[in-house]
Amino acid sequence: MVHTIPITNIPIGVEEEFNNSAAEGEQENERKGNVTYGIDDVPPWYLCIFMALQHYLTMIGAIVAIPFILCPALCMAETDPDRSNIISTMIFVTGLVTWLQTTFGCRLPIVQGGTISFLVPTLAILNLPVWKCPSDEDLAAMTSDGQREVWTSRMCELSGAIAVSALFQVIFGYFGVIGSFLRFVTPLTIAPTVALVGLTLFDHAADAASQHWGIAAGTFILLTIFSQCMTNVTIPTLTWSRERGITITWFPLFKLFPVLLTIAIMWAICGILTATGVFPPEHPARTDVKLNIIRDAPWFRVPYPGQWGIPTVSVAGVLGMLAGVLACTVESISYYPTTARMCAAPPPPLHAINRGLGTEGLGTVLAGLWGSGNGTNTFGENVGAIGVTKVGSRRVIQWAAGLMVIQGIVGKLCAVFIIIPQPIVGGLFCVMFGMISAFGLSALQYVNLNSSRNLYIIGFSLFFPLVLTKWMSAHSGVIQTGVEALDAVLQVLLSTSILVGGIVGCLLDNLIPGTDEERGLAAWAREMCLDAAGASEHGDTYDFPVGMTLVRRWKWTQYLPFMPTYQAGKFTALFKKKEI
Repeated sequence: MVHTIPITNIPIGVEEEFNNSAAEGEQENERKGNVTYGIDDVPPWYLCIFMALQHYLTMIGAIVAIPFILCPALCMAETDPDRSNIISTMIFVTGLVTWLQTTFGCRLPIVQGGTISFLVPTLAILNLPVWKCPSDEDLAAMTSDGQREVWTSRMCELSGAIAVSALFQVIFGYFGVIGSFLRFVTPLTIAPTVALVGLTLFDHAADAASQHWGIAAGTFILLTIFSQCMTNVTIPTLTWSRERGITITWFPLFKLFPVLLTIAIMWAICGILTATGVFPPEHPARTDVKLNIIRDAPWFRVPYPGQWGIPTVSVAGVLGMLAGVLACTVESISYYPTTARMCAAPPPPLHAINRGLGTEGLGTVLAGLWGSGNGTNTFGENVGAIGVTKVGSRRVIQWAAGLMVIQGIVGKLCAVFIIIPQPIVGGLFCVMFGMISAFGLSALQYVNLNSSRNLYIIGFSLFFPLVLTKWMSAHSGVIQTGVEALDAVLQVLLSTSILVGGIVGCLLDNLIPGTDEERGLAAWAREMCLDAAGASEHGDTYDFPVGMTLVRRWKWTQYLPFMPTYQAGKFTALFKKKEI
């Protein structure tokens, strides 16, 4: 029963102030009640380590998935120990960029790391005639140095293309150009752009899973059971504290670690079938096929810029990789307000979005210079982990970044992930790529799906890019303008489905007449809440951790779109004042 205490004999002004304070407190408590730790909360260090490990294990599956597609396209042998070095580089850069993003970037608790979005333009670039792999016979006849020269030359091409194309995101992000065009990035632009990332890569999931459909099916069946059917199942766990001693607590194992459990169980099954001789020698599901990778990997290795050679730059590579940068930009724009809502933070203001996109571009530049073969983007898996665990503290993600840097230096630990049997990876691909596509399609919740206009845009922007890119890959030399560089550029651009889909969706949605409610703009504007009033004097969630006293003192910071004190329209007002 709830007891109420009547309040009497209170002056009217005081009563009004009391009611307002109570309402504000109730609203704050309601928002904070959604999470265990809010964005500005600092859990005890020992809990931070445990919760940071959860985020690390959540992102490692997506990181490991990338080299299984990237390395064959680079013409690397399956037993090449440098595969583990590429993974260690990805994890190392992920830690660096994640720390920069959470500390000085958008300041949201998000993990920045390698992304599937860059694989689509990567495969389009490596499909050009000049970069196609030699035959298996020619590769086998080469020396180890010759084989290394084959894949490092391709890696240098990707590194240069990634680093230079990301400068677009750095410049346009920090100086607010992307933020000023956010009104054109509608749900009907986001849906095809992000959904096509997963749909385009279904061939790779099929190739990996078809090497043993039984193992692949067991993988995605277990993952489905653990992540969807057993989330409320807890297991007894012994814990100790000074106050209570040894006690039994119920731990949500399946909710927190569905991917890790699935990999461990299916890996053990493959090991048993390998030891009993069920799998023949050299079968891709055997667990002993790539053991030499662990043996040859160094214990400690610090990744460094230019470790595979000096990056090379070509117009076709840069413009093609720009498609991945644009896809990541659109994807992150949709992640920022979602993450803020999950961790009980106010919607990110315009300066935080600008700074977040610029820092993401800076991270992609670093990833290119370090030679990871990929860019950086917000990990949707870790955004989902915040919703599951109810832990939205940025301090936890900063601890996770530290774990990633350490992991990237220990070479043999990274090599362990490379020897995961290929059919298990294929089963994970079936789920992961599907989830990426589903996340893109989830943007359609804002639009009116009863509108024939919207259905036309959705259908065409999803179907036409698949048709065009499929035809382009089958006719690699069909474009002949007489200028070889222009032919290569057009070949890459038209072969990149996410770029074609995003452009088609954006153009159709902004050109075909439709009401704001029909297009979902009203609901999307409430979600984004693009406020640019500047940071308050009392501090703000999105302030810099240091130096805010100087930032508030310097009036010129109000004109910089990435500063917490930025106020939109200051430039316009300044120029108008000068004209008068």
